[in-house]
Amino acid sequence: MDFKVMDRFVYCVSVELRSTRKVEAEMADFGFMRILDFKMTGSFVNSRICLLSMRMVSLFSVGPMEILLIRPWLVETYSMEVSNELAIKKPKRLTSVVWNHFQRIRKADVCYAVCVHCDKKLSGSSNSGTTHLRNHLLRCLKRSNYDVSQLLVAKKKKKDTSLSLANVNTSYDEAQRKDEYFKPTAMKSDLEQRKDEVISLGSCRFDQERSQLDLARMIILHGYPLTMVEHVGFKIFVKNLQPLFEFVPNSSIEVSCMEFYLKEKQKVYEMINRLHGRINLAIEMWSSPENAEYMCLIAHYIDEDWKLQQKILNFVTLDSSHTEDVLSEVIINCLMEWDVECKLFAMTFDECSDDDDIVLRIKDRISQDRPLLSNGQLFDVRSAMHVLNLIVQDAMETLREVTEKVRASVSYVKSSQVIQGKFNDIAQQIGISSQRNLVLDSSTRWNSTYFMLETVIGYKSAFCFLQEHDPAYTSALSDIEWEWARSITGYLKLFVEITNIFSGDKCPTANRYFPEICDVHIQLIEWCKNPDDFLSSMASKMKAKFDKYWSKCSLALAVAAILDPRFKMKLVEYYYSQIYGSTALDRIKEVSDGIKELFNAYSICSTLVDQGSALPGSSLPSASTDSRDRLKGFDKFLYESSQSQSAISDLDKYLEEPVFPRNCDFNILNWWKVHTPRYPILSMMARDILGTPMSTVSQELAFGVGGRVLDSYRSSLNPDTRQALICARDWLQVESEDHNSSSALALYVDAN
Repeated sequence: MDFKVMDRFVYCVSVELRSTRKVEAEMADFGFMRILDFKMTGSFVNSRICLLSMRMVSLFSVGPMEILLIRPWLVETYSMEVSNELAIKKPKRLTSVVWNHFQRIRKADVCYAVCVHCDKKLSGSSNSGTTHLRNHLLRCLKRSNYDVSQLLVAKKKKKDTSLSLANVNTSYDEAQRKDEYFKPTAMKSDLEQRKDEVISLGSCRFDQERSQLDLARMIILHGYPLTMVEHVGFKIFVKNLQPLFEFVPNSSIEVSCMEFYLKEKQKVYEMINRLHGRINLAIEMWSSPENAEYMCLIAHYIDEDWKLQQKILNFVTLDSSHTEDVLSEVIINCLMEWDVECKLFAMTFDECSDDDDIVLRIKDRISQDRPLLSNGQLFDVRSAMHVLNLIVQDAMETLREVTEKVRASVSYVKSSQVIQGKFNDIAQQIGISSQRNLVLDSSTRWNSTYFMLETVIGYKSAFCFLQEHDPAYTSALSDIEWEWARSITGYLKLFVEITNIFSGDKCPTANRYFPEICDVHIQLIEWCKNPDDFLSSMASKMKAKFDKYWSKCSLALAVAAILDPRFKMKLVEYYYSQIYGSTALDRIKEVSDGIKELFNAYSICSTLVDQGSALPGSSLPSASTDSRDRLKGFDKFLYESSQSQSAISDLDKYLEEPVFPRNCDFNILNWWKVHTPRYPILSMMARDILGTPMSTVSQELAFGVGGRVLDSYRSSLNPDTRQALICARDWLQVESEDHNSSSALALYVDAN
């Protein structure tokens, strides 16, 4: 009895869902009874179906009610079986593209397929199909840069044919088919579709050089170490993903990273020099665990779409022998390298006094090509958040002894569960409703010290009660120390709030800083009036550092605030009346004269542009040694005389119009973008001023006690590679629209 042939009839019953009587009639009509030499009854077919069903249950672990779900599988299985048998009975032409890479050899009754690339022998029988041949080709390591897309397309077509065959051979009641088999069939199709999608990603021609550059780009973008290409796990992953990829040492990847950096640097260079506005430069100082020093130069600007942008231009390794005059030369050389010395509007430094000599030398060099406005007050800017950090450090140092007692008190309470429980009972009995837990601060984050002090002050009564009833508690604070802690904690609260505002601003335009800095100024004046000598002396020390910052940056802060249409001159008048009192009018006039002087300079530059004497984005009127510059005063005279005969200026028109209503959704850059046609000259000035970085401290380092410390890995790289990796990563983040000023450099901060 030929069970193989018999099972085909079982297939007709189970797959096509025809009755056994109908099958018997069809077998008789086609002469099957004569061929099989036995009588196949309907009951025998049913028993054979049960036998096959039990086999499916064993193989696929399905329940009896799910037997019909195997139907699509039976269709594919029997179709392939019939196809293979027909191939044996009737030789057919080898149509698959895989035979372009195999030589079919017949020895006796056995057929072999020999790979023309590696001479490996595989089964060449028609019954074996071509899947194993195709898989071998895809993994053949002795081929290089071969286009495997045809093989993958052929594989996809075969899967699609299998699906369509399953749909064609299920020709019975359509409504019943949908009800019973829709979900399993849909799941299979979705799986096949996902496989095809994965295959299509690799269907392009493999390019070793392109893949190596992509690897370099990935290392740069995500800050991976160059040595990752030698990691075993990475090699295994890539080998399984693309066997044709040839691994290279990290030195080769380093070369690829340098090539990528130079290519991107040229793009950034061309973009910056096409800008119509000017750029502002922020100078950040870094160090390493090995005490090496670095200087990072970051360009800030507002682009043609009125979006605030920034790019790291240089990350320079400083020699330990560098003096202040050498540092100024390093900065000037970087400006000349990017050809932006004539496009520079302002420079922002960290310190208020340590960098004075450096700034002075750069001013002298820059002023040789152009005059500085307002005696250079707008050119020299200092970081607001850095100054706030320094002021906070003064307060923390003054309160150091009290803070040590607070730490000891918290440590004592948390030293055991018994003492902690006793302290909690005391707090509950006294009626303290605070839900905050006592925690120790971190020595590297000053805001954590503020939170510790604030929490402990809320439990003051409990600590006083503990002092009276627990002789082992020896670190209690006196009444005056509690008062100092309460007052200074109130001071710190203001700095925490302002620091959160500055560091959390996603678009930190220069106008945001003036009101917050003025609030600090007013509070410092009030704190200096405290009758307690300890607190007043501390406040005086804090105000002395603030005054240095205020003397350098007050004009720049005020001008930026005036260019906010919600405030204009009114905000300056409001705060200056509180800060200066009777002399406020004189101070307000200084600000008014300063912004008018700046506007006149931009107006002259605009006139020269209209006359073809200057280009967009060029420097303010120069003072070069050309003989025609003997008439340089004529430009100013021409502008002033024409102004007296013309209509009201942009600045006067802007200041005379009502202020814009305040709302939380206001975007100052969008406002100026819309109003550029109305204020053509003033908008040029606003673009440069609003793009000035008033702070150089990132969000991650906003509350940090120490400075910026580069991690050990990157500090171990050679200077050129270090600069290439840091700068290129910053540029790539902008391209991927995932750019954040803090995230670009935060990756390199030493975790310790």
